[in-house]
Amino acid sequence: MFRNTYDSDNTVFSPQGRLHQVEYALEAVKQGSAAVGLRSKTHAILLALKRSTGELASYQQKMFRIDDHVGIAIAGLTSDARVLSNFMRQQALSDRMVFNRPTPVNRLVSALADKAQVNTQDYGRRPYGVGFLVIGQDQTGPHLFEFSPSGNSYEYFAMSIGARSQSAKTYLEKHYESFTDCTLEELIKHGLHALRETLQQDKELNVNNTSISITGPSGLHEKPVSPLGKFRIVEGDAVKVYLESMDEKVTDEAPASVPPAVAADEDVQMSG
Repeated sequence: MFRNTYDSDNTVFSPQGRLHQVEYALEAVKQGSAAVGLRSKTHAILLALKRSTGELASYQQKMFRIDDHVGIAIAGLTSDARVLSNFMRQQALSDRMVFNRPTPVNRLVSALADKAQVNTQDYGRRPYGVGFLVIGQDQTGPHLFEFSPSGNSYEYFAMSIGARSQSAKTYLEKHYESFTDCTLEELIKHGLHALRETLQQDKELNVNNTSISITGPSGLHEKPVSPLGKFRIVEGDAVKVYLESMDEKVTDEAPASVPPAVAADEDVQMSG
């Protein structure tokens, strides 16, 4: 993947003002399996596509619980994700010890971004090759943040990261205005439709490759949770009820047909 003499260290700028090592880390996020996040005025949810190396292997973990009110979905290097998720847990526990309250979500994401940014400017280190979608619920309501290896973080109404995530973004951009007033079941349905857009043509969502995580009050298909709603992960057979609620995928492709004039020309050429 050699590009030029400016990509051997992440502290050296290229003449175009680029840090190639940081761009390589961003590319690692694009190679990871897709994750989708959405939020309404009451809930924030994450949906992720799990990969497996084969029939004999387990499926990759895509969701991590950080605290009772915060969780993440990852795209990129899982090993880097474990390191950063442990850092986030330490920050959350530290705030509970010092201030006796849950950590505000934006403060937690900012601390994570600061940690990642240090690795883009110190000699002998490399950027973390993983991106996060972070959901949480605090006194100001539900939140959805995206964190990238460059140290940037943004808050979104809806977002997608990972392989073929642009297809999911296209769906989210068409429907995001309706997310605010959605119920939990409707929000999950939108999320599954967006996640489905990232699949290869011969693949489908099923109970093995789909993970859902939720913050907010409990829904119709869940056991009751606390009024604010703790972060919880839905996997396995519990996902089936949501998959069955999905609409059939509509394809815009019309059946191929040959115009009569073209068909007549082909007959003449063949006869000749």
